[in-house]
Amino acid sequence: MSSPFDPALPPQPDSRPSVGELFSDVAVDLSTLIRQEVELAKAELRQSATRAGKGAGMLAGAGISGYMVLLFASVAAWWGIGDATGHGWSALIVAAIWLIVAAILGLMGRREISAVAGVPQTTQTVKKIPDAIRGNEGTS
Repeated sequence: MSSPFDPALPPQPDSRPSVGELFSDVAVDLSTLIRQEVELAKAELRQSATRAGKGAGMLAGAGISGYMVLLFASVAAWWGIGDATGHGWSALIVAAIWLIVAAILGLMGRREISAVAGVPQTTQTVKKIPDAIRGNEGTS
C-alpha cells in the first residue's frame, strides 16, 4: 500500500482554480464585455445617424419646397397684379402644390429627427457593469 506522499504517484490536481487563474478569467470576461458594449454602441450610433440623416434630408427638402412656395407666390402676385387675368391663378395653383409638399416633408422630417434615440441599449447595459463586477448581476 502506498502513502499519499509517495513520490511515485503523480500529484493530485487541485479542484479549485488559483487566484491568478480567477483574475485571468475576470480580465478576459471584462475585456469581452467592454468589446461587446463598444460594438453595441457603434451599431446604435450608426442607426441613429441614419435616422438623423433622413430627417435632415427631409428638412432640406422642406426648405427647398418653402423656397419654391415663396418663388411661385411672388411670381403669382406679380403676374396677377400686372395682368389681372388667368395667368396669376396658374402660378398660385403651383405655389399651393409646393406648399403642400413643404408641409408634408417638414412634418416627416421633424418626426424623423425627434425619433432619434441615441444609444439607449448601450446606456442601459453599461450601467450594469459595476454590479456585474461586484457579483450582483441581477440586482439592477
